[in-house]
Amino acid sequence: MAQLPPRQSEIVIESEQEEEDYFDYFYDRPGSEPGALSIDPDALPTEIVLIDYNESQAKRKVKIEPSECTPYLETDSVSWMDVQGLGSEAMLKEIGRIFNLHPLLLEDVVNVPQRPKVDDYNDRLLIIAQMVMPKPNEEGFISEQVSFIVGKCYLLTFQEEPLRDCFDPVRDRIRLNKGRVRQCGSDYLVYVLLDAIVDNFFPVLEDYGERIEDLEDEVVLNPTRRTLEKIYQVRRELLALRRAIWPLRNAINTLVRGSSDLISSDVQIYFRDSYDRAIQILDIVETYRELASGLMDVYMSSISNKMNEVMKLLTVISTIFIPLSFMAGVYGMNFEHIPELGWKWGYWGFWLIVAAIASSLIFFFWRRGWFENFYPVKED
Repeated sequence: MAQLPPRQSEIVIESEQEEEDYFDYFYDRPGSEPGALSIDPDALPTEIVLIDYNESQAKRKVKIEPSECTPYLETDSVSWMDVQGLGSEAMLKEIGRIFNLHPLLLEDVVNVPQRPKVDDYNDRLLIIAQMVMPKPNEEGFISEQVSFIVGKCYLLTFQEEPLRDCFDPVRDRIRLNKGRVRQCGSDYLVYVLLDAIVDNFFPVLEDYGERIEDLEDEVVLNPTRRTLEKIYQVRRELLALRRAIWPLRNAINTLVRGSSDLISSDVQIYFRDSYDRAIQILDIVETYRELASGLMDVYMSSISNKMNEVMKLLTVISTIFIPLSFMAGVYGMNFEHIPELGWKWGYWGFWLIVAAIASSLIFFFWRRGWFENFYPVKED
């Protein structure tokens, strides 16, 4: 499998120097022409994968040319043309010409990342969503824009990374004729793909639930400066998840309300289920954000408690040595006539009294329970 190039939307927490900004949206340079395409130099070459199916059969073609899509614009079957990679400007413009895409529509598709939304272009529907996936063997998640252009009998999708999506279960259902997907139209295909995107938030949130639990233990038992950095990173990533699911929920709600003739009333009912799960995801994200904010308060309390314990220990030590320092100061004076200086056992008597005073104070503080928190906490 080819190594994927680094992307701006990847969440990286390896070090403070490698922390990336993933809160940006695309914006045009001032004075640029509307509809202009901005191609990322690191974007992968564009390829088209076609899946055409009906109730009786399904066929798949890979690496087809845009001109080969023309016969599938008006057929009795459903044609899913998956455009993978956004690095070939000439090919993308050719796709826009063949499908008669508005320049502003093609701009929203190619110039990533865009805010999730739904735009109605009369005979076609543009849906933009953010797909998130857990990073393999690492903390954090990967974000990718997926654009849907819905036609009467076709679906055109655009993905940034061809080797990384959550649509394999849908492809298997089409190939094996499982469920209702091959008995329904392109609007139902849009539903199952959006539903896969929404469902893919749950494993990401599951990872954050485990991370927050680990941080809770770390904050209480052994808070360090690195703990504060972890809490801050989790809060930032949860905010990025919220910014991905919140507008997506609104976009799905637009489809539920049936603002386009391309979405049938039968499929609108299914979108209600996706809308409910989007709300559930948003509730989980908000709950985790509150927990992360609470961890910040717990961290500050833990650090304050540790400081108080240090000050308490220093206070106890100082209290023990105050009378000892007083006695040492008295007998360290340079007066010529001090009665005890001529005593044969004066030196050893001084140390006996010092030991008795120190032992008495230590015993007093122990009976008051002031030494209990100085012992290390034993974990079960």
